[in-house]
Amino acid sequence: MEFNSVADLRSLSLLYPILLAIFRYIVSHPLIAQTNLKLADLVINYVHKIGPLHVGGSSPVRVMGILNASPESFYKKSVKKGTQIAQTVLKMEQDGADFVDIGGMSTAPYLSTIIPEKHEIKRVLDAIKQIRQVSDIPLSVDTCRANVAKEALASGVQILNDISGLKYDKQMASVVERYSPSLILCAYGKNTIRGNLLEQTKILLKQSLHIARRAGVENQNIALDPAVGFFRNKAKGKFYTKITSDWLARDLDVIANLSSLKMGQPILISVSNKSFIGRIIESKDPEDRLFGSLTAEAIATINGADIIRTHNVGRTKTVISLAQKMLKKTGKGL
Repeated sequence: MEFNSVADLRSLSLLYPILLAIFRYIVSHPLIAQTNLKLADLVINYVHKIGPLHVGGSSPVRVMGILNASPESFYKKSVKKGTQIAQTVLKMEQDGADFVDIGGMSTAPYLSTIIPEKHEIKRVLDAIKQIRQVSDIPLSVDTCRANVAKEALASGVQILNDISGLKYDKQMASVVERYSPSLILCAYGKNTIRGNLLEQTKILLKQSLHIARRAGVENQNIALDPAVGFFRNKAKGKFYTKITSDWLARDLDVIANLSSLKMGQPILISVSNKSFIGRIIESKDPEDRLFGSLTAEAIATINGADIIRTHNVGRTKTVISLAQKMLKKTGKGL
């Protein structure tokens, strides 16, 4: 559209409030209102960016490949070192990964996996170096320790995935303020959680959003993770939220109600090979959980997930594509 005169611009300025009034009428219509969507839910997801990529809204569901540089990780097939790292990332990229999430220390709540920070830093930086020799795929660092995040972000990583939602390390907010990464904020609480666990999950996520905003990160660069697998009755590790009710029921409730947890933000879901799948299929071996993982990822996609974090990039990409096509046909979740 060209504007050839001041009069044209004046006409546009007169048209704007009319268009705005029409838009407000549409979103307040009963047919829209009965979906329980807010104005922010209709607009904000269309402008989100995690790293360099648009996420949410009309964007495709994104796939985040998991790269573990931590030998203590629960899923041994995901552990890579040396030249395996570059080869693995190239394969993930070929299979359709949009991001790669690097972990230098396992945070599985049922394992005792704390290692010295210097070891975690070395693992993460070595992995970044290997990856950057072969690929420029957007990278995320999976850590809740500020010094590790600082080193990774200083090395060019664009995304911080903190399973404590910026709450574990008091210095993390300062690191975030300095480097302004995109954020994946996981629901996490240091105190025992009771009552309606969906509502409590939203409260925990709102707390993390507040920390992020105070550190200068804009809403459009934040995704939320409802922490499937991290709400437990008991654990060996530090990185979990204690609850008194059934953790399996809680995780299934989260997956069934993802859209209600968004609060105007994109949702990342990480269910790949996790314990709730093992409990349902009655197998303690993570290598038995492939089909359960893919099923859960497809359901999560239909129910509103915007990013799927997975060990199985190629297969996950396939089920996401199928789920999205089915969703377009049916127009509703499960």
